[in-house]
Amino acid sequence: MAVKWTGGHSSSILCLNVNTEGLVASGAERGELTLWDGRGALAGQLQLPKADDVTSVVFSPRRPTSLYTSHGETISLLDVRSLKEPVERFHVNEEEINCLSVNETDTFLAAADDSGAIKVIDLENKKVSRSLRHSNICSSVVFRPQRPQSLVSCGLDMQVMLWNLQKARPLWTTNLQECDTEEDSPQSAGQLFNPPLAHSLSVASCGNVFGCGAQDGKVRIFRVTGVKFERELEFQGHSLGVSQVLFMPEGYWLLTGGNDGKVLLWDVSSDVGKQQKSPAKSLQRRKAQAPASTRKDGKLHKVASNERARVLPKLTIEHGEKVNWISCTEIKGSKRVLVADQSSSVSVYPLPEP
Repeated sequence: MAVKWTGGHSSSILCLNVNTEGLVASGAERGELTLWDGRGALAGQLQLPKADDVTSVVFSPRRPTSLYTSHGETISLLDVRSLKEPVERFHVNEEEINCLSVNETDTFLAAADDSGAIKVIDLENKKVSRSLRHSNICSSVVFRPQRPQSLVSCGLDMQVMLWNLQKARPLWTTNLQECDTEEDSPQSAGQLFNPPLAHSLSVASCGNVFGCGAQDGKVRIFRVTGVKFERELEFQGHSLGVSQVLFMPEGYWLLTGGNDGKVLLWDVSSDVGKQQKSPAKSLQRRKAQAPASTRKDGKLHKVASNERARVLPKLTIEHGEKVNWISCTEIKGSKRVLVADQSSSVSVYPLPEP
């Protein structure tokens, strides 16, 4: 059963983040921002101007009292010790911001918006240092741990991109639909009705492995090698779109939240912990080795889908509401997952120890 944190909002909670000291920030519709202590008691509230929805909240990794919030096309920097007027405001995006990310050295802030733009702000000079772009809504952008100049992004153009701040063009791009059509031809007709619009990204603490959740209910795990990345793994646990993916702080445990109201915990360490060939390459190898008859009757595709099926969730939480955001924290020495949904409360569930 979930513990509910209530009384902090009057409308649907859209985003969550936790700082290094266990303070939780939640942003909701109509400009509501709330701080909670680790036990779920209210620690502060603020009504942001214009009542624009608070779509992303992210604490500075170097300064746990600094909180970046996006509301409408504006980014406000707040001091959580005194939730009053913003310490600073940035208005560099032209459309509503969907996601914020700060690099671990606290030198760059990236803001992805509905126009497909990613504005990267140099926090020392207080100005935009790079404008990156998707061809449709950019839903998620994340700086890579241990690589403060590198970030990944995804969007409703079905593109996943790897960027370096020294270049304005992506180093590497993958189109999720093209990727699937090549390898899963029996599925490709279904893709037309449920295309893999990419919703969420999370990078593991190693900085080289990241996960992507998409509208087709699948989670794809990629490994970055140099200036490109390859798909290592793909699996499905949600019957509707995957709205959130989150690598836990250590190792390769991944939380996913979906529009089907489920929160799932996966252990992908045995699949990505070793440098191994991607499923795509092993499938191509099997195609080359298989007799022609096997190739025609679709058995190869069954092999590929069984390869996905062996990844099973370690924990299934039947949350029951469409998941807007998930975050992870430690309360009284044990891990918890925080879930924001269409309601005005935060749900808190215990997690098994990895």
